[in-house]
Amino acid sequence: MKVLVVHNRYRSEQPSGENNVVDQEVALLAGAGHEVGVFERRSDDIATMSLPRKATVPLRVPWNARARADLTARLHRDRPDVVHIHNTFPLLSPSVLAACTDVGVPAVATLHNYTQICPPGTLYRDGRICGECAGSHPIPAVRHGCYRGSALATVPMAVGLAVNRRRWWSGITRFFCISGAQREILVQGGMPAEKMIVKHNFVADPGTRRHGTGEHVLFLGRLTEEKGVRLLMTAWEACAGELGVPLVIAGAGPMRTEVEQWVASRGDVRYLGLKDPAECRELLARSVAVVAPSTWLEAFGLVVVEAMAAAVPAVAPAHGAFPELVEDGVTGLLHRPHDPASLADCLRRIGSERNHTMGTEARRRYERDFTPAAGLERLLSGYESAIKEG
Repeated sequence: MKVLVVHNRYRSEQPSGENNVVDQEVALLAGAGHEVGVFERRSDDIATMSLPRKATVPLRVPWNARARADLTARLHRDRPDVVHIHNTFPLLSPSVLAACTDVGVPAVATLHNYTQICPPGTLYRDGRICGECAGSHPIPAVRHGCYRGSALATVPMAVGLAVNRRRWWSGITRFFCISGAQREILVQGGMPAEKMIVKHNFVADPGTRRHGTGEHVLFLGRLTEEKGVRLLMTAWEACAGELGVPLVIAGAGPMRTEVEQWVASRGDVRYLGLKDPAECRELLARSVAVVAPSTWLEAFGLVVVEAMAAAVPAVAPAHGAFPELVEDGVTGLLHRPHDPASLADCLRRIGSERNHTMGTEARRRYERDFTPAAGLERLLSGYESAIKEG
């Protein structure tokens, strides 16, 4: 099969799970003998642009004619069987859909978040879940300044959503949702159910698994409120002395200073900053459990599946994608969302005698549903149905 992957890469200054998923899928397809090309733009390039050109970037977020022309030329040259679109913000835009239509190549798109119904893609505002723009015009997002806290910065995204919503729905043959929970939310927001299939992300086997009971509880991710960092700090203060192991936090983000100050006041927490993939795998394999206390509706939960692959159970909230990833009491524990007392209770229980059994069951779930082989099967099935229908 001949596939062209279209993606606007996120800035390299912070790790991007979406970039990693794209790279892993490209490698997976190529390793299986398929011909894979990549058409991409890089957000890092914005920093090197002249000031006049930088100023035009927001104007091209809703529609970038140059990106359309460049992709059209690439499609004429390569003639792929299918185009797989990931992120188009900010340097590609939905104009890439028109390029696929111009050349008559079927297009599929992976929905990594909620940008089809929410300009910033999070369904989260001011520390709470928000669906004001879902199924309607995204005027509230501008009013609240949902992107980077700025109404002006939110306007291009809101305009792009309002102008191109129907274009997405008509121009894409198959939408890949990364969880059933995400699919349900997007369908409720007005997206065409008949075009939307669930294709969970896969995780490569880390080659190492936990042996013994583990040395620490691990938070591995971006340090933001929506990832539940503040919730975790409150819960840890309520139960830390009862666990007998430290909390290890690895990652970076806007809450880094707050986390560092909190860690400095405690002897049972370590903050490690950013770690490379090999170091992350080692941290996972030495964990009693991974905790992912997100307060927003995670569309997937990659760190939970990475923990599964290492035979480590997870503690996560009972909302978003987590209930379909974590079987409560079997492969981990689910806490009440936004509830530090419930999270603290789960942290107390996760180190029980059932911890090893939950880790074993988590690994079995990984082997059944989240291996590269399972991911390749779902990916090719989606491509084939899009090509047949297109």
